[in-house]
Amino acid sequence: MLYKLVAAGYDIEHGLTRVPDGIEGEAHVDAAEIAELKAMGVKILGENEGFTWSDVADGGFQAVGARAAAQPLARSTQLTEANDSTVRVVRADWFTTKGQGFLYVEARTTEGNQSNPVVLMQLENDSGVGTSFGFARTMSRFVDSGQYMFHRNLFKLDARPDQIKVTSSTGGVVTGKVSNWLEDAPPPLTDNPGYKSDFIDGYKHPQQLFQRAEEIAKQYPDIAEIVYLPYKTNGYQRKAQATIGGTGQSAVVVSSAAWGHEGGNDITVEFVERPGANLPLSVDVSGKAVRVQLAKDANGALASTAAQVAAALETQSQGLIDRAHPYRTNAGTGLVVPTFAPVALSDFLDQKRVGAPEGEVPRGEATIPVLRIGKHRDGRNPGVLIQAQDHAREWVPATTTLETAERLVHNYKTDQETKKIVQNTDIFLILSNNPDGANYSFYNYASQRKNMTNHCEDANADPDRRNQWGVDLNRNYRVGSAQDGYSGGSSLCTSGTYQGPEKLSEPEAKNIVWLVEKYSNIKFMMSVHSNGGQLFWQPGAYIADGRVTTPRPPLGDEAFYWQSAGRILSQVKAYRETVVTPENVGGSSDVLYSSAGNVREDLYHTYGIYAFGWEVGGSIYNPATGNWQGGSFQPAWEGDPALVSGHSETMEYANGIMEMFRIAAEWGNDKKKPTSELVPGGGRYTGSVDVRFETSEPATIYYTTDGSRPTLESPRYQATEFREPGQVFRITETTTFHWFSVDASGNVEKGYDPEKNGKNYRSATVTIVK
Repeated sequence: MLYKLVAAGYDIEHGLTRVPDGIEGEAHVDAAEIAELKAMGVKILGENEGFTWSDVADGGFQAVGARAAAQPLARSTQLTEANDSTVRVVRADWFTTKGQGFLYVEARTTEGNQSNPVVLMQLENDSGVGTSFGFARTMSRFVDSGQYMFHRNLFKLDARPDQIKVTSSTGGVVTGKVSNWLEDAPPPLTDNPGYKSDFIDGYKHPQQLFQRAEEIAKQYPDIAEIVYLPYKTNGYQRKAQATIGGTGQSAVVVSSAAWGHEGGNDITVEFVERPGANLPLSVDVSGKAVRVQLAKDANGALASTAAQVAAALETQSQGLIDRAHPYRTNAGTGLVVPTFAPVALSDFLDQKRVGAPEGEVPRGEATIPVLRIGKHRDGRNPGVLIQAQDHAREWVPATTTLETAERLVHNYKTDQETKKIVQNTDIFLILSNNPDGANYSFYNYASQRKNMTNHCEDANADPDRRNQWGVDLNRNYRVGSAQDGYSGGSSLCTSGTYQGPEKLSEPEAKNIVWLVEKYSNIKFMMSVHSNGGQLFWQPGAYIADGRVTTPRPPLGDEAFYWQSAGRILSQVKAYRETVVTPENVGGSSDVLYSSAGNVREDLYHTYGIYAFGWEVGGSIYNPATGNWQGGSFQPAWEGDPALVSGHSETMEYANGIMEMFRIAAEWGNDKKKPTSELVPGGGRYTGSVDVRFETSEPATIYYTTDGSRPTLESPRYQATEFREPGQVFRITETTTFHWFSVDASGNVEKGYDPEKNGKNYRSATVTIVK
């Protein structure tokens, strides 16, 4: 569609941006051209004061019309990025863990997509300031969804290098400085005198979690309360079922109308052969006993097929059976044989797994409580939402979140840093967002990932599929969803990433949307998972063909995410030197995989919430073997405290969440305006000069080069490429930049109001002498 518009003569300006529904750009149009655009399939979004906003439906082009009737502006300088080098260092990080040093490097070549031959990259490093390069190694080429990403490697080193050199097989060479990663962390709160921590003595199932949340709210009413989410879960409950007659064409799958605990488990079904010939198929019901009288033909032979028996059960069982069908994809053409005894239906929830906790799980729908902690719970402070256990089998996130709650309430009166957090933030803790699935994981099937709702059609509705039912709650949201063509969600109901029958089909997902809409002060969110050892944000999904991601955050937001990640992960490291490596930090579709319809994407793009995802656990360096050792969803609680241990993971990642609260508190109190510079600045230059913007803190820059006032609709300063610093522009003709910066808290440089006619934006003229 883009090519079609260009061929028709439309001048698409100000860059093209991929968005979930197509491509956004800007075009100068008049009324006649608008009519032509509509005829070509462009959908007009609206008109306002000379601006025409338009897009193309059905995933086509989205054109944003510029000022058609306004006074002509000075000609905008066409900025060209300076990309002389075919190789760029994306990042070079040094970190230590358990006495061992490591160097992690990402480098990108502009020839990375070349496949014949594939471009090779070689890395060398020095051994400190003033030493020579050496230790040549070949870097690994990272390709995702058919697209070249970059080359990367993690290397073990004994001495911190000062610089690296990367050389490509096509002759490109670049050097770069090495930065520290998590090497300069301040002491954690747990080091403060008298600080109380380590409250959790083992894994907790949802009843224990929710009971403790209620107790905390009652014990500390001045700083805590419970918010009850309005949408009840579908419940730890199942229909009673049986598969009768094997798995062939004669098999019949039977499901009760009532939930198992509400009478379904009391139902029996029996297939009966009567003496005689020419007998019709019929169903008799006595109490909860269902007897199917099988048909016979003229010769006295059984004559009822599985399909016929299933239909009779659905229509003649007096409401006891509401679903009966042949087994899976069978047509049910086989003749049904007698059972010789009644077959009891079961919801199978009494079949406990080995190691299940004592006691029974409450049946029926569940209400999820949110533990809200804060001295001022009236919307004045920034809200922080911590959501644990979207995925049922991930037990550590729940204990981590509960440990965090205990630290807040127990240290509020005695620790000044904790008091600042409680007085300056409004914290919402969901200890388990999937209580039904979590109970099923604790009591029945430890590997359960999804909730317990069965949306399967007949082909997958027999009880042998019961451990595969449910919806992946982190695929059930609206932005970048599988329904819209993004990868990482499945329409197959038995898949571990089943997206659900529609967006927000599940009450657990609806509750999150309700919460952030009701409490609009929520500005930060952490969805806590396990056990990958990653910290990530947007983009979280992409369309596989071309690897088209959901929109990337502006450079300022990206920088704020990285800054926050460094602080959070430094506090994790402080507990036992666990390092989340740089390759596992960033946009989740870049460092993990595409996860269509995830909660982070929805909350960031729909509500402007800084939404993190956290995979606690993951690999940890084992100095005894010299290798990285992986974790698990349910590591032994008291495992080796230096390696894989549920208790240690709970403690260290609670450190990280506490730091996130401090970040939110500082964000809410931040009134300092950012500053920015054009480097090397305005002035006279011969021939050409390369310039870039720098900011005093994470901030987004809006700029113009046509003499106009910069506004929030002006071009944004962007990264050279994802995971890289900002663009470098090569200026070859005299250019005047007007710009301003906005930090993560919304503070605008010099107090400039981009919506009004002020002139206190930044300005610099780069004069080129030919």
